[in-house]
Amino acid sequence: MADLAGKKVLALVTNRGVEQDELKVPVDRLRGAGAQVTVTAPETGDVQTLVGDWDLGEKIPVDSALADVNEADFDLLLVPGGTLNADNLRLDTDAQRIAQSFASSGRPIASICHGPWLLVETGLLKGKTLTSYTSVKTDVENAGGTWKDVEVFRCTAEGYTLITSRNPGDLDPFIGAIEDELSA
Repeated sequence: MADLAGKKVLALVTNRGVEQDELKVPVDRLRGAGAQVTVTAPETGDVQTLVGDWDLGEKIPVDSALADVNEADFDLLLVPGGTLNADNLRLDTDAQRIAQSFASSGRPIASICHGPWLLVETGLLKGKTLTSYTSVKTDVENAGGTWKDVEVFRCTAEGYTLITSRNPGDLDPFIGAIEDELSA
């Protein structure tokens, strides 16, 4: 296990619809490795996760509202998927601002499943190679990115590192790539 003491990760989600394991598993593992992980959503309170975009999952506490977060304080942005979550994040101006801030400052972004929809909306995929849930492929390509069907992909093009994975089945290599990035 990596020693991530002193590293700060911002997990960016909506209050309903994030895929449970795509938020819970990385948050738990990164915290277990010593990272400080802050879950941010549009509203304080809880995040109602879903399992398979349908069944209710666990509620996870929100640490900070999106509008109140200072993204400059964090080393890595984590954008989990879930269709409802990602579709709402892509239209949230605070979420867009945060993603653009990470990319423009060269700090890494890690996104899984439908999470890259936020990056489609912000224009941050032009010139990037990534993976995602299969249904996001056309959006990635229309946004100027190159899509690959692999369990995890790390792209350093365009001035920032983007780590992506396809689905909850890829969580181990996805989290491993995040740990490697934060340990470098």
